[in-house]
Amino acid sequence: MKMLVVVDMQNDFIDGALGTPEALAIVENVRNKIELYKSNGGEIIFTRDTHNPDYLETQEGRNLPVEHCIKGSFGWQISDKLPSDGCKIIDKPTFGSTELAEYVSAAKPESVELIGLCTDICVISNAMLIKAFEPEIEVAVDSACCAGVTPQSHTNALEAMKMCQIEVK
Repeated sequence: MKMLVVVDMQNDFIDGALGTPEALAIVENVRNKIELYKSNGGEIIFTRDTHNPDYLETQEGRNLPVEHCIKGSFGWQISDKLPSDGCKIIDKPTFGSTELAEYVSAAKPESVELIGLCTDICVISNAMLIKAFEPEIEVAVDSACCAGVTPQSHTNALEAMKMCQIEVK
């Protein structure tokens, strides 16, 4: 079985509080990739960056003082431009999700592909966790379905993942 992990394709990261033109530009590619996996019987998992109303009082909030992805808000929701019905959704309070890595480890897919936002924060964190939990599973990232905080940090993250034996498509 092949698994697709769609990282944090939420309104706040696309066109909300932390949205970027690069994030907007990948939505169609992400939708097409999800539909491809659905048509081929692959498993699709979405992650959702999830914060509480006290976000600005957390360590992350002090370092990034922009409220975003507050649980239950519009910005927290996965974009309605993406087909997420019937997919597993994992809420994560931080960049990388050990719950996701444990889920992948238990499922033992032949491969895991990650797409989404942001390449340089949450995509790389989750790719590295999956690789740490399951070093023999093929882990890949589709660069055309990812966007970073900046184009340069996107490229830097892709290069770092290549060095850690994560395939970059």
